[in-house]
Amino acid sequence: QVQLVESGGGLVQAGGSLRLSCAASERTFSTYAMGWFRQAPGKERKERDFVAGINWNGGSTLYADSVKGRFTISRDNAAITVYLQMNSLKPEDTAVYYCAASVPGYGTRLRDDYNYWGQGTQVTVSS
Repeated sequence: QVQLVESGGGLVQAGGSLRLSCAASERTFSTYAMGWFRQAPGKERKERDFVAGINWNGGSTLYADSVKGRFTISRDNAAITVYLQMNSLKPEDTAVYYCAASVPGYGTRLRDDYNYWGQGTQVTVSS
């Protein structure tokens, strides 16, 4: 079972940037689609929202409308790591951000299509 560990969260002012990383424990990572989700304060796990997704080879990406043009997902299969570059951050981006892996290699927005989850990293955007 692949383990996922997120890093890079923190406190940033509105308009600032952060880069999240998610390191996998196994090279089977290179066959999985990967995604980023976020859970806003007070929300439950089932209310975790899709942010961005990428297919197994990085050739296809998906974004939530709320982050399109501001966030970029990418992956490095040699480093078994996926990234989320977040620019022009807004207070409403404040959430715990989770990395997830989907065994089918195509990208997907559906939370239930993801098989493995990290523990999350907190992102707080101050106004």
